[in-house]
Amino acid sequence: MFCFTNGSIGNFFFAGARIFFQSLDAAIFLFSRVSQIPAESLVLPVISTNDRLTLGCELWDGTIIRGQNEISHPSNGRKEVVNKDCNSCSALPSRIKRVFYMSSEGSNLLHEVFPEANRTVLEQLSKVDCIVYAMGSLFTSVCPSLVLRGIGETIASRSIPKVLLLNGSHDRETTGLPASGFVTAITDSLNRTYGYPDKSLKNLPKDYVNALLVPKGGQIPLDIKNLSSKGIFHVVSVCVC
Repeated sequence: MFCFTNGSIGNFFFAGARIFFQSLDAAIFLFSRVSQIPAESLVLPVISTNDRLTLGCELWDGTIIRGQNEISHPSNGRKEVVNKDCNSCSALPSRIKRVFYMSSEGSNLLHEVFPEANRTVLEQLSKVDCIVYAMGSLFTSVCPSLVLRGIGETIASRSIPKVLLLNGSHDRETTGLPASGFVTAITDSLNRTYGYPDKSLKNLPKDYVNALLVPKGGQIPLDIKNLSSKGIFHVVSVCVC
């Protein structure tokens, strides 16, 4: 029996709609209409496939973790409200090296797969006036969209503002990571640095991020010198109301 405790209403909606329509695009279209998202706003799936994929991560000590929940907030077996604070669950044995996609049956690197990005997403990235990396769990929310083939190539080719909205605090995935560490993780993801060599890129951090917006009073160390060494000189503090 499936336990719905701590589940996301949005995820339940999408899962049900996708099963019903057999299409993630159709599920997104339905959600956009139900939630009255303006018609001129595009909500696009970064991967266009009906295959079942699983998110995995590799730690610097070689450990492989399968599944988003096990990476960010593993279950303790009790039916309690999920707490994403970095002190609410056991720390990772080592920092995260990279995230990648696995076949749904896989449990190790032999089951790694390399899906391509949705062509519509690539087309929109080639036309937008600004690219924003939003706040959120760095390795399970932001980076999974960046490791796809075609994303790094397209973003690096654009001469436009590329802005990272820095989180206000750490979570289990980023404990102790300074601002430059977030930039490095994004760069490595877009370059697919630690995947197969023939699928990797060699672009610089400034090719992907050229400005940071930082919440005033945030808990993440702002290491300006390291950011400057990566070619990032525009750092702006903003009030978060």
